[in-house]
Amino acid sequence: MRIRTLFNFCLPLVVSIVSLPAQKVLGQKPDPPPAAVMARGAWEFGPFANGGFGTGDRSSFSFFDVGVHAGNVLTSPVGPGILKGQFEFAAELMPLWQAYTPAPHLQNVSYVADGVTHFAQIAVSGGTFTGVSLTPVILRWNLQSTHKMVPYIQGAGGLIWTNHKFPPDFLVPEGVPGRTSVFNFTPQFGVGFHYFVKPKRSIAFTANAVHISSASLGDRNPGVNASVQLQLGYTWWK
Repeated sequence: MRIRTLFNFCLPLVVSIVSLPAQKVLGQKPDPPPAAVMARGAWEFGPFANGGFGTGDRSSFSFFDVGVHAGNVLTSPVGPGILKGQFEFAAELMPLWQAYTPAPHLQNVSYVADGVTHFAQIAVSGGTFTGVSLTPVILRWNLQSTHKMVPYIQGAGGLIWTNHKFPPDFLVPEGVPGRTSVFNFTPQFGVGFHYFVKPKRSIAFTANAVHISSASLGDRNPGVNASVQLQLGYTWWK
């Protein structure tokens, strides 16, 4: 099911690339290479959709969000050999961010009191968590491009607010230890590329490894140690 979901997510990107004309009509001016568009000071902006899933003990979690991306190329190409590239600073706003987790349920737990091990069932929250997310710092390195493609690597950090405390945790009365937080942070690392479909238009694809943690803003911080998230966007360059 997960492989099919990722296939459906990536299919529009593949179809867009394959359907592009293999060559220009005779006499038509060729598109400029990406380097001509991504000169120092160039701006990029556009919408995107993002989907992914948790790993390890969070493999039952899945994620979806939509938002807008904006970035500014700050340098001319610098660096040696295959590492030569341009530094870009970017940010993203996601007015819709959702996490899908198992429905509320009872979970078996054990604890030791007075030297005796006890067993109990405790209610755990769950379901769909909705919120907004902001990634104000994206540090991107755009590598040397081909005529159509610009690969990049990036590191980023952001913040999520959700309508219920995330991730789901034991249900306890307010003020009693055992609560998580409506605020979580999202340090992340990713790789991706722009594929130019027009002189100043590109499709952007990014694969991110995202960690979600409240930094102990709540009484508990179980977090999401790692999730894999795939982003597909459309970009205008200016």
